[in-house]
Amino acid sequence: MNLLSVTGVSHNYPHHGRVLHEIQLAIASGETVALLGRSGCGKSTLARMLVGLETPQHGDIVWRGTPLTALKGEAVGAFRRDIQLVFQDAFSAVNPRKTVREIVSEPLRHLLRLSREERARQVEEMLQAVDLSTMLLDKRPTQLSGGQLQRVCLARALAVRPQLLILDEAVSNLDLLLQAEIIALLKRLQAQFGTACLFITHDLRLVERFCQRVLVMEHGCIVETATVSLPLRLRSPAGQALQQAVLPPFPATLLNEAMPCSA
Repeated sequence: MNLLSVTGVSHNYPHHGRVLHEIQLAIASGETVALLGRSGCGKSTLARMLVGLETPQHGDIVWRGTPLTALKGEAVGAFRRDIQLVFQDAFSAVNPRKTVREIVSEPLRHLLRLSREERARQVEEMLQAVDLSTMLLDKRPTQLSGGQLQRVCLARALAVRPQLLILDEAVSNLDLLLQAEIIALLKRLQAQFGTACLFITHDLRLVERFCQRVLVMEHGCIVETATVSLPLRLRSPAGQALQQAVLPPFPATLLNEAMPCSA
């Protein structure tokens, strides 16, 4: 059984028209899938629907065999624990009045109902897992850098050991070394708990290093599904356009080759 499946999902917004059209996808337990697409193609809208923040006008989103619209009572709480979304804009995703300690412990209090001592220990462990000092525990969002706050949001999502983690451009603004450390952490979680990941990203190098499948979106439709290979080979015009937009590792070398020196 798939962990999450989407069948025939379509959605329109007033004054904006169609944003999603006949979306079909499935994610298995422990699988890592990338969702690629240009800005405005519908990726973030789809992510909000996958976690239940919005309801599609047409189609079904099914979590472990049960449509989201049919979840009731304790099943709703379990769903909110088991699927976590990390937004691209970390500052908009937190309460600016709360400390790091309160931000990370919030899902532990509401979704796992741990004791105060257990929450404190778990919060410290998660901060260390995302390479943040426990000296930041009593800091507020405005006292952190963008990268630090993004890691706080990641720690908050991982604290409840979700079965599916959706990352909406959540690691793209981190430096390469920290990206590698976060990927290593996610791989450990996958090995230990079978956590699945959906990466919404423009970073094709991240896709090649970590993902097993890639979905390409264009104008609210999934136009290509491919198995990740090295190097990544996309066949749709939208996928190829994204690949062509990636800067080469050594642009100066290519520039010199393209422009031979005059005598």
